[in-house]
Amino acid sequence: MVLQTSLKNCLQLSCILRAPKAGFRSTTSGGLIIQSVSTDVYQNLAVEDWIHDHMNLENRQVLFLWRNSPAVVIGRHQNPWQECNLRLLRQKNIKLARRRSGGGTVYHDLGNINLTFFTTRKKYERMANLKLVVKALKALRPQLDVHVTDRYDILLDRQYKISGTAAKLGRTTAYHHCTLLCNADKFVLSSVLKSPYKGLKSNATPSVPASVKNLFEEDPSLTCEMLLDAIAEEYAAHHQIDHHITLINPADETVLPGIKNKTKELQTWEWVYGKTPKFSVSTCFNMVYKDSVLDVKVEMDVKHGRIEVCNIDLPEPWLPPALCSELMKSFTGSKFCPDETTALAGTLLRVCPQDDELRSKWNLLCENMIMLM
Repeated sequence: MVLQTSLKNCLQLSCILRAPKAGFRSTTSGGLIIQSVSTDVYQNLAVEDWIHDHMNLENRQVLFLWRNSPAVVIGRHQNPWQECNLRLLRQKNIKLARRRSGGGTVYHDLGNINLTFFTTRKKYERMANLKLVVKALKALRPQLDVHVTDRYDILLDRQYKISGTAAKLGRTTAYHHCTLLCNADKFVLSSVLKSPYKGLKSNATPSVPASVKNLFEEDPSLTCEMLLDAIAEEYAAHHQIDHHITLINPADETVLPGIKNKTKELQTWEWVYGKTPKFSVSTCFNMVYKDSVLDVKVEMDVKHGRIEVCNIDLPEPWLPPALCSELMKSFTGSKFCPDETTALAGTLLRVCPQDDELRSKWNLLCENMIMLM
């Protein structure tokens, strides 16, 4: 597979991507294979959005190849607290992203390949894309037992999921993207995709758990680069185009005007968390204070990632009712977020009576509230 990296080819790509629709329709056709030089999940998701929004696909199909540094990517209509361990993500500095397509949650790292197939809506066909991937894998390693299921997953040995699918269907254009596990860290994958949060009730789209396996486990000689090349070659043969992968920089505004704004939007709290469908939390936890154990009940309604209703039921008279009421009042309208809760707790502590025991109780309650988030 030949990688096009020259200035001439970059300029050609710029012309293809930025051409007016009328001119593009008459001057270009066939297929195009693009690979991102970035491993930033927000930049790569922004490229998907850019191509979907700006590129005329009437006479052209596009395959976009990309890999990310460690990240968890949730579907557009999902609840991150329901889908993953946010505390662990923060500890491991793993990014959380919300894509614009539906589907379930996936873990990405450099041992995982991402493929995005762009077409017009009329030509959109997930099964054909996945069969192309399977054909490429078979060409590379004929002994692999891989097949596509009716759920649009690719299974290895009839039981292990190695690829999941999601899609976005626009008015005239569409894209289908899928993952492919080559040598991902399965321990991290299973750890971060396990929610520790209790008492969540939500109508958000849930992920369907599955047993996964890396292709590397089946054949240690396989690498991500080999898989990318095999898929690109099969795609090129299918669309009768040259075997070229064009490298693209997702931060290049000269090729992708407006791409930086798309990237910034995908990183905002309002998009990643604020787009979560309305949900409620109804849970109990124990607090150990000195020689006593207290049962605390918490109920919250959360909309657009912000707390609409907050009720904290504490044993009397452990905390003055006025102080507890002030805490619940402060939570209302705030982000369902540990950082914001920590800031709120600190602000209220400054106006709390100068009583060491009272302050200790206050801190203990706030620490437990933060654990819910």
